[in-house]
Amino acid sequence: MKTLEVIETIAEACDDKRAENIIALDMKEVSLVADYFLICHGSNERQVQAIARAIKESVEEEGITIKRLEGFEQARWVLVDAGDIVCHIFHKDERSYYNLERLWGDASRIQLSIGQEG
Repeated sequence: MKTLEVIETIAEACDDKRAENIIALDMKEVSLVADYFLICHGSNERQVQAIARAIKESVEEEGITIKRLEGFEQARWVLVDAGDIVCHIFHKDERSYYNLERLWGDASRIQLSIGQEG
C-alpha cells in the first residue's frame, strides 16, 4: 500500500469517528520527524481515544505496525506513530493551543478525499 493510500485510510478512520478538521501535511521538506503528519481533533476524551483506536485498527488491517501510541490515557493529545506518518489527535481545547498547522506552516497540505462525493 502506497503512503498516500495509507494517509487516506487513516483519514477515513478519523472521519468514521467524527473527527473534526482533518488535515494532512507533507513534512518531507520541513521535518526529519516524519514524512507526513495527519492532524485532527475530537470534542472529548472518549472521542479522542476512539479516533486513536480506529487509526490503529485500520492501519493494522493493512499490515502496518504502529511503532508508538502516546498520550492515550489522558486523551488530550494522542500521537500515533505509523512510521512515515505521524497522526496527532487532539482534544479540541489542546489543538488551538498547540496549533501545529501554524508551527509547521511551511509544510504543504495534502488534498484528502474524505467528505467528497465521488
